[in-house]
Amino acid sequence: MATSEISRHDAAYWYVPIVRAVPAAVIAIIITFSPDHSPTLGFLAFGGFAVISGLIVAAGSYRTLEAGVTRTVFFAQSIISVLAGIVALLWPGAGIGFLLFLVSAWAALTGFLELYAGLRSRRKSASSRDWLFIGGLTALFAVVVLLLPPDYAHQYTGPDGVDRVLTTSIIMVGALGAYAAIVAVYLVIGGLSLKWAPVASSTAAPVLQDGPAS
Repeated sequence: MATSEISRHDAAYWYVPIVRAVPAAVIAIIITFSPDHSPTLGFLAFGGFAVISGLIVAAGSYRTLEAGVTRTVFFAQSIISVLAGIVALLWPGAGIGFLLFLVSAWAALTGFLELYAGLRSRRKSASSRDWLFIGGLTALFAVVVLLLPPDYAHQYTGPDGVDRVLTTSIIMVGALGAYAAIVAVYLVIGGLSLKWAPVASSTAAPVLQDGPAS
């Protein structure tokens, strides 16, 4: 989270993680309380989350990050998210195999981009710790999704004596909900930590500083 004393640049960024947490929380709630864990729900849930999150990241980066490498990285992340989300929303019946590919590719690309932003800013910005955590979690999510076999089906008897089948779709959609829930909680805590942290009096700029894009 944010350090004990942060710059005014970081203090101005506090609301961005809070807003980013909203679509993640909504998707986590929808998946948690939905009895349908079909690929179609996975496409629609992921698509909505990716598009809205991408737009939030783009707008937040433009308003709070100075032109430079870090802002460019987050713009690239937002473009990937919006494009992946649009694909998911346009083809919700493409099947579990394509859903696994789309989500794992999105998570790998955006996760490593956020990891890079965090590593590059770790000595400049208190937000770098949040970027490192979310980037690492998203990259790990990519690995989990990539390892799921598309044709997995395990029959079992529930505690109520009813026969059920655990499929790849159920695992995939459930993992998406769990990922979104963790992201939502962490981003809220990160944003509030930035808001409530004492601000160093020696810095007085409205945006996060960054070097020129290369």
